[in-house]
Amino acid sequence: MAKKVLVATEKPFAKIAVQEIKAIAGQAGYDLVLLESYTDPADLYKAVAAVDALIIRSDLVTPAVFEAAKNLKIVVRAGAGYDNIDLAAATAHKVVAMNTPGQNANAVAELVFGLMLQLARKGYTGKSGSELKGKKIGLHAYGNVGVNVARIAKGFGMEVLALDPFVAKEKMKADGVIPVESMLEMYEECDYVSLHLPKTKETVNLINLDLMSRMKPGATLINTARKEVVDEPSLLKMLAERKDFMYGADIEPDCKAEIVEKYPLRYFFTQKKMGAQTEEANINAGIAAIQQIVNFFEKGDATFQVNK
Repeated sequence: MAKKVLVATEKPFAKIAVQEIKAIAGQAGYDLVLLESYTDPADLYKAVAAVDALIIRSDLVTPAVFEAAKNLKIVVRAGAGYDNIDLAAATAHKVVAMNTPGQNANAVAELVFGLMLQLARKGYTGKSGSELKGKKIGLHAYGNVGVNVARIAKGFGMEVLALDPFVAKEKMKADGVIPVESMLEMYEECDYVSLHLPKTKETVNLINLDLMSRMKPGATLINTARKEVVDEPSLLKMLAERKDFMYGADIEPDCKAEIVEKYPLRYFFTQKKMGAQTEEANINAGIAAIQQIVNFFEKGDATFQVNK
């Protein structure tokens, strides 16, 4: 009996991505089932009941989903972050959970500069802004996105610093990036700090007032990671006390209303999380997801498993 793969996406893939996913599934002899633009979790519970594999984007895969998915063997999040999958529930139900690291990296990196330029040029309101050339940018984490941000930053003529205890300093130096020893050093040195941290118990509220207050005059914090890594009471206090400080993010903080009211031209938030919202990233992540599913079933390849 052919394996069934469900693509469940509240925010659908681009049409060409769906076509590519369907083609790869078909070549493997798998049946593809689509659930797009759904609004009721009950629709997902029903759709997942008889499938062997699940591809999602930012959709929540809760314990209730795993309870409903009696045949499920693998779920792949088409993207880098995977905090929308309940990993403990996946493990308890003997389901392999994967992400697709690197597929959205360039899209997120380009968005970093969209946010930076929006703030540097005062929202294009006619007010005098500043240039990126000659400024220092610090990358808080140097994974796939950080590598791409560094590449683009050098094109702007910026000096790039990075902090990541999991990446060899030799790797950074080979990329033309200056490794730093501590968070304090990077936040004190840089005109811009760009966050690329995953959401974990160690990183939630990690970016606090102590770190932000050490940033240089006119400094900007850019967050294309997760809103939870920035401590919002600290952010509000920083904006109140440092009239030169700016904050840009591709997901609105819970304190957005107060920031909008009090600090015009010192913030910019996209309407929803936009890092992976390009056709190219959409296609890349979708293709990677279905290919990983095929490799898992046909070769036992669990390279990108995140719930080991």
